[in-house]
Amino acid sequence: MPSDDIELIEHAPAVSRRLADPVGRALAAGDMISATPDPYTPGLWSLEANSKVGAVTVTAPGGEPPVALRVTPKVPIARLFFLLGYSLDPKRNWRDEDVDVAEHRDLLPTLAHAMERQVDRALRRGLLQGYRPTEESALVVRGRIREAEQIRRRFGMTLPAEVAYDEFSTDIPENRILRTAVERLLRLPGVPGDVRRRLLHQRVRMADVTPLVRGRKLPAWHPNRLNSRYHQALRLARVVLDGASAEHAPGEVRINGFLFDMNTLFEDFVTTALRETLRGTGRSARLQDPHHLDVADAIRMKPDFVLYEADGSVAAVADAKYKAEKRGGYPDADLYQMLAYCTSLGLREGHLVYAKGNAVHAAHEVRHAGTVIHQHALDLDQTPAGLLDDIAGLAHRMAPALPV
Repeated sequence: MPSDDIELIEHAPAVSRRLADPVGRALAAGDMISATPDPYTPGLWSLEANSKVGAVTVTAPGGEPPVALRVTPKVPIARLFFLLGYSLDPKRNWRDEDVDVAEHRDLLPTLAHAMERQVDRALRRGLLQGYRPTEESALVVRGRIREAEQIRRRFGMTLPAEVAYDEFSTDIPENRILRTAVERLLRLPGVPGDVRRRLLHQRVRMADVTPLVRGRKLPAWHPNRLNSRYHQALRLARVVLDGASAEHAPGEVRINGFLFDMNTLFEDFVTTALRETLRGTGRSARLQDPHHLDVADAIRMKPDFVLYEADGSVAAVADAKYKAEKRGGYPDADLYQMLAYCTSLGLREGHLVYAKGNAVHAAHEVRHAGTVIHQHALDLDQTPAGLLDDIAGLAHRMAPALPV
């Protein structure tokens, strides 16, 4: 592998690589990976991947060749996309043919391929049209006159008129989000040539749609019958645009790429799958549910998953932890956190859910409290059906009154 290409595996042991000093400092200043200079060998850096996976290119000034950094997930790409698809839409998660994992085995090419397919399916019957609020100065009155603007800007003149109206157009939030996601992927290094050509074709189809301004909040869109063919593409576009945080320029060093946080993916999958499993049981689930530990409501806490009985009382609490298991087991701090949740919510049991290490299940009874904290481990390297069976088993352990 050339010296300017670096491949890491998430949560694997650190590797040593020679880097230009600006590049090493830029990586150390960011949160993509852990980068530490060797105290004895100038130019040598220790690099270790955390839970962020994907690919970035780091370009330093002075004519140095760009450094291509790729972080590979431990779980197979097919499984990663199942987790992602399920958390986005449990009723219609992606099939293998949607992402074509046999053709592309790295995260970024697979993501770009999946995005192009979903956009193609969304646009197969043409661009969606809708009404877009428009304000402008016009010589012909349409819609309503903005009286305050007319007085402020025209000083009593009749024309041009400051008007506001709803324009029937393709330049609506749904199309703008898709166009922006396609543009984003076209700027990323590592997108295969054949996928790039198909993305360019999709961009041509949306030529009359205005891309979103980088850094601004995405416009709101609401799922309905009319835009149902866009749903999958829009949810995947959100993933693409959320991963755009890897694009920035610390000082004179430019970093461009896509990074995906496995912590967020695992948490979203576990909580969504638990909620779907418990749906229709008379209980309700809330994700990232805000509570307070103290009587004065000064210490906030937000468990990942809180289950409520029909009468509003708390039935169970769970937290998802995508962490590498250490030789001595999972971190004790997680147990302290769950004990705080159980104490505040008045529960006798709490549940921590990890991506599988060596442990399978452990239960710890807290002295003088009678609280039992369970540590569960999900094996992500199994079939989707097996994963959902394990989630169902966890749901039954959390709510034992459920029918088997």
